[in-house]
Amino acid sequence: MGNARVRSIHVHPVKAFRSLPLREVAVERWGPAGDRRWTLIDAGGKVVTQRRHPRLALAVAEPLPGGGVVLSAPGRDPVTVPVPAPGATVPADVFGDKVEVVPAEDAAVHAWCSDFLDTPVRLVHLDDPAVRRPVDPAYALPGETVTFADGYPLLLTTTASLDRLNSLIAHGEHAHEGPLPMSRFRPNVVVEGTEAWAEDGWTRVTIGETTFRVPKPSGRCVVTTTDQDTARRGREPLHTLGRHRSLGGRLLFGVNLVPVFPGTLRVGDPLEVVA
Repeated sequence: MGNARVRSIHVHPVKAFRSLPLREVAVERWGPAGDRRWTLIDAGGKVVTQRRHPRLALAVAEPLPGGGVVLSAPGRDPVTVPVPAPGATVPADVFGDKVEVVPAEDAAVHAWCSDFLDTPVRLVHLDDPAVRRPVDPAYALPGETVTFADGYPLLLTTTASLDRLNSLIAHGEHAHEGPLPMSRFRPNVVVEGTEAWAEDGWTRVTIGETTFRVPKPSGRCVVTTTDQDTARRGREPLHTLGRHRSLGGRLLFGVNLVPVFPGTLRVGDPLEVVA
């Protein structure tokens, strides 16, 4: 493990939009700075993701100083969205978590997003990630919170495990779909220089100047079958994960991270397994 290092870092300013690569990022208690502080909600207040709308993979949110974003998508003029002023919140349902959120102030922003998906949605902002949404209490320590990420502040994957998965896909009935790129798994941190599946046994790691708990492996969903460049769906990797990486009804790839000592993550930072 002495050669394990960060190969790439990714953030998602708007949940479910295209991932953005970074050379470095500040890690706050609730995750990478600027990661998934915005999301779309439907008319009933439920979070909108690629699970139901794979087309979101084609949308881009470029971060602005201060936390705003510029939204763009094929065939559409960009729209600038500043952070809304403090004010009245509305309830959102984030995978069963009831979270108070602040809608974007300009109605044209909601119209832009609704037109893009051809369904009524609103763009909302998480104003205070320190208090709004706790990490799953089954795996959390007191005071741990998260943004609009699926459940944990960061997701880590390894290139060795992807190589092994792609080898399994190549020998399966959907070999024509492989090899899959890491973008299918939408990680925050990609690490190289490990053994395949080594991350299954980690419980605490340091990456550069930052320390993380590893509460659990990541259970994967249909989003992983979505080509992040075309928004088209296939059968992999869920078919192969179901045959080789199924545990307790979950299909596993990557691990969840919770910051213990925040700091700055940089491409090239060494990873050390503490426990």
